[in-house]
Amino acid sequence: MTVQTRLGQNVSLGAHYAVHLPAPDDFAFWRERARGLIQCDVPPDRVSWIEPGGTGDLFASDGPSRSEMRLPVPPADGSPVRASQRFLTVARSAALHTDPARFGLLYRVLWRLQRNPRLMEDKADLEVRRIEELAKAVRRDAHKMHAFVRFREVAEEDGTPHFVAWFEPDHHILRAEAAFFMRRFANMRWSILTPRGSVHWDGKTMHEGPPARRSDAPAGDPVEDLWRSYYASIFNPARLKVGAMLSEMPKKYWKNLPEAELIPQLIAGAQAREAQMVSSGSLNMGEKPATLAGVDKAIHACRNCPIGELDNHAVMGEGPIGAALMIVGEQPGDQEDVAGRPFVGPAGQLLDDYLVRAGIDRSAAYVTNTVKHFKFVWKGKRRLHQSPGAKEIDTCRWWLEAEREIVKPRLVLALGASAARGLLGRTVSISRARGAPLALEDGGELWVTAHPSYLLRLDGEARETQAALFASDLAAVKERLEELAG
Repeated sequence: MTVQTRLGQNVSLGAHYAVHLPAPDDFAFWRERARGLIQCDVPPDRVSWIEPGGTGDLFASDGPSRSEMRLPVPPADGSPVRASQRFLTVARSAALHTDPARFGLLYRVLWRLQRNPRLMEDKADLEVRRIEELAKAVRRDAHKMHAFVRFREVAEEDGTPHFVAWFEPDHHILRAEAAFFMRRFANMRWSILTPRGSVHWDGKTMHEGPPARRSDAPAGDPVEDLWRSYYASIFNPARLKVGAMLSEMPKKYWKNLPEAELIPQLIAGAQAREAQMVSSGSLNMGEKPATLAGVDKAIHACRNCPIGELDNHAVMGEGPIGAALMIVGEQPGDQEDVAGRPFVGPAGQLLDDYLVRAGIDRSAAYVTNTVKHFKFVWKGKRRLHQSPGAKEIDTCRWWLEAEREIVKPRLVLALGASAARGLLGRTVSISRARGAPLALEDGGELWVTAHPSYLLRLDGEARETQAALFASDLAAVKERLEELAG
């Protein structure tokens, strides 16, 4: 028995359709079949998505041809299928996950998008959250592949060097990430072997190959001795944070990294090496001061980056120890350098205005800067502000960490990207990071917003828009402070 759908298509009543995917990472194939099924008004509970090696075909086991014939043909004049760009971006990544239910999940969300085009904006929806989680796991796996693939040189019969790497991805990312390595190592002949398949680049063409075993890859080459020596030489025991290191470089990847065999002994000897460096004076930053007065004295003597060599004065933070809120800016400006206090210039005055509007008492907060000296260039008799570089921010992070350890704020507000980098050790996008807390290693929360000097550089509609976002960020911080206090 057949019925006519709302789109005018004849579909078997109660029929269950099985779609065999040619490959577990073939998003384009899934998208084409899903679009046709949506146009034929086939609900999610009537479709099975079967990847190679999977089970669940209700009709037969004689291959895709028989099952594909059972799929209804969408009408030539069928209504377009609606899918937001956000859905397509997330779905493309989520489809590479190893969860066998992923394609059915994607189809259910696509089906619901036809009735609710703004479904992807509902962060409380369980299915939306699930595909976001799948996509996040895939992106993290791709990041690990970029970071931890190590090529080892082997010689072809004609003497041409060929570089081979072994990697064990958690998800179906090999083909998707092959282009990254093709761009980075365009002039090399290389192969990446994995348990899920292999890819080979000859300098002109990419080829796919079958799954491999760890023994198919070379065990090492002479260059790795140099790499191990380099890694040991740059290892800084004073910067060691084992938890953060394991989060970014889980032990499962260690067996493929030549430098990883040194990690246990480097960790074991870190405390002794740090003590030796401090006592010998080779630890340039010195021992972290235990008091704010000690930090003040140390930053005035600090010459560990070029900014400290300029004609300026270090500017210490101000505020009570135990303040629930720490506000961190980029660096002192000309007026702060002269006054010896943070945020007293135009940007500071604008900040004060917005803090009052948000109901935040500046005197109860600890206010400081990531970089402690004013970076500038002379233009005539005027000193013009220059933004600090990443290395300068990372160097001054030592003092900012000392302030945090002493003040112990429960919430930190970073004003601008430089401040965020000083607190996280990495660059973040303000537009992506604002509006929600980021976890800090000491258990505190980091909230990120724009620097008030950014608002001063805008005018018209752009300033109104950014000012509203800035006010909203401060209001969220105020609300969170009240929650923490309650």
